[in-house]
Amino acid sequence: MPHIIAFTCRRCGHCCQGEGGIVLSDEDIDRLANQLQMDRSDMLTRFAERVNDKYRLITGADTYCIFYEKGCSIHTARPDVCRAWPFFRGNIIDADSHAMAAEDCPGINTKASHTEFARQGRAYLESRGLNRKRGTGGPEALVDIPPEQPEETDYGRPGYNAHR
Repeated sequence: MPHIIAFTCRRCGHCCQGEGGIVLSDEDIDRLANQLQMDRSDMLTRFAERVNDKYRLITGADTYCIFYEKGCSIHTARPDVCRAWPFFRGNIIDADSHAMAAEDCPGINTKASHTEFARQGRAYLESRGLNRKRGTGGPEALVDIPPEQPEETDYGRPGYNAHR
């Protein structure tokens, strides 16, 4: 069987839209402050909000990330949760979440089974040091991914059709 690439970013910006999804780790905050040539406190005051003891990036009036301007204006310093997309914990361990993400993200290859997507996602996160231990203050989407688990089907639960 030929190798299927499970995800190729199309830089469409869809993952940059929506409120509350970009939770920042301490490393993210330092990297962003350095990129923006600001101290941590000023960067957080201007571009983040604190919710449930975590910082997250704010969105603009258009509901896109504050740093999205026809593309990511901080791409080299983007937060780890952005670096990890679409290989979030939910998409890796749950075939239905993966199928729903594929509905909106043109970069997710629907020809790749969920099992293959999860395998590539785990490898991607591990190779880039993006897995986190629970309770470290980072995004829950990057919490340690458990070892491979049997799936109900290769692409969503039986009868689920993400492309209706």
